[in-house]
Amino acid sequence: MKKIPLWLWIMAGLVLGIAWGLIAVSANLQSFTTDYIKPWGRIFVNLLKLIAIPLIFLSLVNGISSLGDITKLGKLGLKTVGIYIGTTIFAVSLGLLLANTIGPGRSFPQDVKEKLELAYAGQAETSQNVATDVVSRGPLSFLEDMVPDNIFSAMSTNSAMLQVILFSVLFGMALLKIDPLKKTSVIKTIDAFNEVILKLVGLIMYFAPLGVFALIGGMITDVAGKDSSSILSLFSALAWYMMTVVIGLFFLILVVYPLLVFVFNRKKFPLFFKAAYPAQLLAFSTSSSAATLPVTMDCCETKLKISPSVSRFVLPVGATINMDGTSLYQAVATIFIAQAFGTELSFTAQITIILTATLASIGSAAVPGAGLIMLVMVLQSVGLSVQGISLILAVDRILDMFRTVVNVTGDMTVATILDRHTKEIGV
Repeated sequence: MKKIPLWLWIMAGLVLGIAWGLIAVSANLQSFTTDYIKPWGRIFVNLLKLIAIPLIFLSLVNGISSLGDITKLGKLGLKTVGIYIGTTIFAVSLGLLLANTIGPGRSFPQDVKEKLELAYAGQAETSQNVATDVVSRGPLSFLEDMVPDNIFSAMSTNSAMLQVILFSVLFGMALLKIDPLKKTSVIKTIDAFNEVILKLVGLIMYFAPLGVFALIGGMITDVAGKDSSSILSLFSALAWYMMTVVIGLFFLILVVYPLLVFVFNRKKFPLFFKAAYPAQLLAFSTSSSAATLPVTMDCCETKLKISPSVSRFVLPVGATINMDGTSLYQAVATIFIAQAFGTELSFTAQITIILTATLASIGSAAVPGAGLIMLVMVLQSVGLSVQGISLILAVDRILDMFRTVVNVTGDMTVATILDRHTKEIGV
């Protein structure tokens, strides 16, 4: 009897989660779902986050050590960051183009706007306070945040990924400079620990179908609340905004990324998607690039045959600073909010959006709730009221699932491109 692949189990969990969520809303089982279903989803995400820090550290050190010398690391690092910034700028520009063309906020109902502002005023204020604190620290504060004063403290929280990445890179660079005999023994130890973590990933993934079921079921009941009719009317009011974001995200996944993969790696579209969909499914259900990282790395190395020295450097960095989906959503959301409030943004203001969203994707990666914090910073940069985020908070959780899929797919795309390039030039 042929063994059922894990991705099919995850897909089954996804479908059953949707079914359960709809049943729970119609049968008034929201409290039961909150008390007995959702905790399993949080447990699954916590398990994935549990191994995120050791996986990033061990993978980066392992990848850097396999490069052989610091010169190769420098070339790979510059190319990685350069391509990530390039795709982010494109994503923001695409979001602006779609939002200006479709105009999702031009006919937004006034009564719905007032209700949303009242309902989500507290969350909007919290995001504003965090963003104001980040901005008030100065333009180079993100560089300060990258350098930990205590690596063990940095490793104790999943919100300090940039600090862990910096330490891992420095550790790997130092490892390349020590005595060859000592270096070999350290590399063997690191490699052994890395194998243990990868085996641990395999064990955790047995829990994935149940975790995905609980996450999706809980998400549906959270969004619907106690009055399913009210959420339907809200979705109707926000339909143009949601459609604009989803069109942009699907354009990146179905057109831009496959085109880049084909042009720069000569891999055909079906092969890339066949390798990517397990990671995409997990990204959709968890809404976390970092939590999906173990599966993303496995898909790249076992299915796309990407060199570990590339995937174990490019993917951890991408999970932290590459946010194409999030950046596109910020552009659309900013134009939507401006249109809903009757404000026309000039060409200069929209250039400011591109610059701010691109910098924020790197600078605020260590801030909890990075997507909304980044959006507040973008709104402030063009003089829009941060109260405007209350208009989109109701559907943010759903769109977050889609944009995380884009973020993860973008990471895999860049890893695929750099794998071929590094092999060609011997880096």
